[in-house]
This record gives sequence, structure tokens and C-alpha cells, in this order.
Amino acid sequence: MNHIPVLLHEVIAGLHLEEGQTVVDGTLGFAGHASAVCRAIGQDGVLVGIDADANALIEAKKVLAKYSTKLFLTKGNFRQIETICRDLGVDTVDAVLLDLGVNSTQLDLPGRGFSFRRDEPLLMTLDDTPDKKALTASDLVNTLGAKELADLIYGYSEERFSRQIAEAIVDMRGAEGPITTTFQLVRAIEGAVPFWYKKRKIHPATKTFQALRIATNDELGALEEGLAGAWAVLRSGGRLAVISFHSLEARIVKNFFAGKKQVGEGVLVNKHAIKPGREEEKGNSRSRSAELRVIIKN
Repeated sequence: MNHIPVLLHEVIAGLHLEEGQTVVDGTLGFAGHASAVCRAIGQDGVLVGIDADANALIEAKKVLAKYSTKLFLTKGNFRQIETICRDLGVDTVDAVLLDLGVNSTQLDLPGRGFSFRRDEPLLMTLDDTPDKKALTASDLVNTLGAKELADLIYGYSEERFSRQIAEAIVDMRGAEGPITTTFQLVRAIEGAVPFWYKKRKIHPATKTFQALRIATNDELGALEEGLAGAWAVLRSGGRLAVISFHSLEARIVKNFFAGKKQVGEGVLVNKHAIKPGREEEKGNSRSRSAELRVIIKN
């Protein structure tokens, strides 16, 4: 899988890993960061890898097979990090990594509804085998009122035409019935925005799709719970590293870290967030918005 881990060297340096340590990668993906973690903690180390996508776990297992590190690869959401660790008999860990970037390779898989470039069911669940009762993007666009939908789209993406897009969605479902595919949603969005907006390099549906993905998977709620859970399992002197990619995530992480520092429970490794250098940005355009924050638990 062609996936480039963001801020790899900075993450490993920030976590200050040693042989024999126990590390949780709460967003395992295709093991880009986890491979470097395994090299650092060696054969006596333990890696707990968590991902909501079973396919990602399969690929990660292949990648990590060459390392002798003890592996616990688990399907789940990192919001469950404390429960997962306890169930595995891992009471405390030396380091936790959360890379909040959604894996582009996973998003490009057909049939999931993440892409506005293919016509497919409007699902957008990060879990590749969601429960039948799981919330989908289709549920949101077909049940929310225009104001609620506009607030959701703007709140999670700052889409400037959120109100017009929401009204167009409500009008479409009223005229044609439920919106169940990505191309239906794209058509509603394109019909709502001005001509010039459709001629930019960025597709006019980009922000709306981002907002619906975040809401469908409760990504911000998961982050808040995941940070609390990671802190609960982290030993004194252990390190938590988080890579965020947009302002909403960054604010939650920054406030959590600041809160721990204020009450004397943590020490920030860096005063300001670490960002990719020019060379990394050239080689991986998706890294441009990444910010790494690391804190040590007292």
C-alpha cells in the first residue's frame, strides 16, 4: 500500500522510544508509523495496534510480520483505547500515538462513499463492516433539517456556502426522494454553489464530504474520549503524541494538553506544534496541514 507516514522522524524522536517498551498506535492504518515503532522497541517490546478497518489490520499485519515485536492488532476505535488495553491485559503503556489523518488509501477504496468522484452508496463509515444500526452520511442528509444540516456542514468544514448547500439537499430529497448515493449529493452541492466556485482546483464537494465524514463517525467525540483513555493507560513518564490535520482537531488536542500542563499532570515536549519541513511537504502534499504535539505524563 502506498501510504507515506507523516512527520515520521519527529514522531519517533518525540516519543523517545527505548527497547522493550509497550506502545499503543491507536490509528494503525497500514503501519507506516508502527514499523518505525517496532524497530525502536525491538523484540522485547509490545505494540498494541488499533484500527476500525479490518482491511487495514490485514495489511498492517503483513507489514509488521518481519519484526519480532509482540503484536496485539485489534479492530476498534481509538476512543476505546482504555478498554482494549485492559482486555489485553496491558495495564500501563510507555507511549501512545494518535495520527488523526484519515488514510487516503482507505478513503479511495470503492463502495464506502467517501469519494465524490465515484457513484456509490453514501455511507462514509470508517468501520468497513458497520453494524446495520450504524449512522451513515445518508442518514444525516435525509433526516436533518436545513438549519441543522447547514450548521453541521459549516461547523465541521467552514464551508462558506453551507446554507445554500443544505437548502439544495433538502429541496432535492423533497423533489426526488432520499439521497442515497454520492453523485446525488454532488449534484445537489454543484447546483447550490456559484459557477466560479466550481472552477477552482478544489472540488466544490470537498468540504461538505469532509463535514459529513466527521459527523458520521463522531470523529471529534472519539478524539476527546481517545485522549482521556490514552492518558488513563499511560504510565508516569510516558508520552502521548498526536498528529492533527484540521483546526477542530488541533483545538481539542491543544486544549487537552494545556489542561494537563495547567494542573501539573503533564509537561509539553515542545512549546509549539511541530509542522512538516519544506522537503516533506514537497514529497507528500497531504502533510501540509499536519501538526504534531507531544506531552509527557507526570
